[in-house]
Amino acid sequence: MLSNLFSKLDNYYDEMVSIRRFLHQHPELSFKEVNTANYIKTYYEKMGIEVRGNVGGNGVVAKIYGSKPGKTVALRADFDALPIQDEKDVPYKSLVPGVMHACGHDGHTATLLVLAKSLHEMRDELEGTYVMIHQHAEEYAPGGAISMIEDGCLNGVDVIFGTHLWASESTGTIQYRVGPIMAAADRFDITIQGRGGHGAQPHKTKDAIVTASQAVVNLQQIVSRKVNPIDSAVVSVGSFVADNAFNVIADKAKIGGTVRTFSEDIRANIEKEIERIIKGTCYTADCTYQYLYERGYPAVVNHRNETEYLIECAKNIGDVTAVEETEPHMGGEDFAYYLQHVKGTFFFTGAKPENMIENYPHHHPKFDIDEKAMLVAAKTLGSAALQFHAYAKMRKKEKLLSNNK
Repeated sequence: MLSNLFSKLDNYYDEMVSIRRFLHQHPELSFKEVNTANYIKTYYEKMGIEVRGNVGGNGVVAKIYGSKPGKTVALRADFDALPIQDEKDVPYKSLVPGVMHACGHDGHTATLLVLAKSLHEMRDELEGTYVMIHQHAEEYAPGGAISMIEDGCLNGVDVIFGTHLWASESTGTIQYRVGPIMAAADRFDITIQGRGGHGAQPHKTKDAIVTASQAVVNLQQIVSRKVNPIDSAVVSVGSFVADNAFNVIADKAKIGGTVRTFSEDIRANIEKEIERIIKGTCYTADCTYQYLYERGYPAVVNHRNETEYLIECAKNIGDVTAVEETEPHMGGEDFAYYLQHVKGTFFFTGAKPENMIENYPHHHPKFDIDEKAMLVAAKTLGSAALQFHAYAKMRKKEKLLSNNK
């Protein structure tokens, strides 16, 4: 059955590339992906596959039913783009000014669509049900996963698998990790209110810029002095805005940044510690402050059994040249929410372009992928989906034998 699936995927590779390039030329921002969602829904409708649109917003969910009973396996792909101008010199360059697929979501979508087509053609051979989750708005919190889950996309699902095309790793590489693989991604915004005045009379002011500058320095002590060195955390200030007249002392300064953590306890402590430091810094300078902490996606925490199962599936795929454990990544992903509801795993599929002089990172204006990586992703996801029914039966048998001892 696997060989049949892989053969179909190989035959449909050109279609996969065509879909990806069309989507790359017509990107849409998070929560605005109306045309992309319609494209996905229409693709399924033309094949006669059960599909539901407007799931939790712009989400699309399709279901393929095997002829035999079995587990329900979900596969997820995201399809939103980023507010970045495409600077690549390629025929499929974005046609939308200031918007591009700079993270591979077009490739994720093409991968899942063609995989679904292949599975649909094999439905008489299949066990169980296959749920194709096409998620909108991964790039922008609160993301699309929460609303899609609330709208029932995981109803009846036993396991979920997802992948991210990863342009920093060579095509053929599958990277996995048991436990936390991507961090919780939060945001903070702080406004420090002082009293402005003439640059020649600083003694008559409460300098918001100096106070905010001191706060930025003090915030660096959180990770170095409040977090166990064994654990991981990031506190980064990414913006600093104040009045810019050369001879005026600003009365207000705004700083903003991000916090990345894996532990919920550390996450909560850092949220409190930031305010404690800001409060103390402002008290010393006789300034006031406003503090806003927004929790973004939680950490992506992979389940052990499902991850180890995925590893074995990947090792037996000819197009996979390396299966590697990866270090945790500080980037965020709302796939985390799915894993809070059902068992599953999220992994990276290497997609480094072969012929580019320079390999540009995700979210870069010249970002691109090796399209052959989509085939590797499809075969890995497909292998995990098809073999899960046998795996689940084996696990059930092992559990019964263990209980009878």
